Amino acid sequence: MEETVTKTKQSTQDEFDLLEMSMDEIVDKVEELSGENVFDCYQCGMCSAGCPMAEEMDLLPNQVLHALQVKDPEVMSANSMWICASCYTCQVRCPKGVDLAKVMEAMRQIYLRKRMDHVSLDGLSHREIRRLPQIAVVASFRKKTG
Repeated sequence: MEETVTKTKQSTQDEFDLLEMSMDEIVDKVEELSGENVFDCYQCGMCSAGCPMAEEMDLLPNQVLHALQVKDPEVMSANSMWICASCYTCQVRCPKGVDLAKVMEAMRQIYLRKRMDHVSLDGLSHREIRRLPQIAVVASFRKKTG
């Protein structure tokens, strides 16, 4: 399973290279798709403190916004956008009302619109698929198909 994760992370970096977009274009597209201004975040960390999926993410939710603010290309290689459960805890806790779930969805859409999927069930054994929580499988299909 660890080997699968490593391959997925490398393929994500390769896919980012294939996006053929500058970080300025990515930030603009994220703002356009999400309707959120990533520069509204002032890094209080309330979103990360309440996020139920934070411990699984490469970058915490507030770090994702910071990376977008400083135009760090590593944000598009992080697993955070794929791990986000879109539970809206971050939006509820945000004193500025930034809807981070929409930002994460916009980041996913940038990949999906280029026909680049992060999750591939084809590479998993039937045993691994049976062990996965059903909600994770359903969420991955939603993220694969838009």
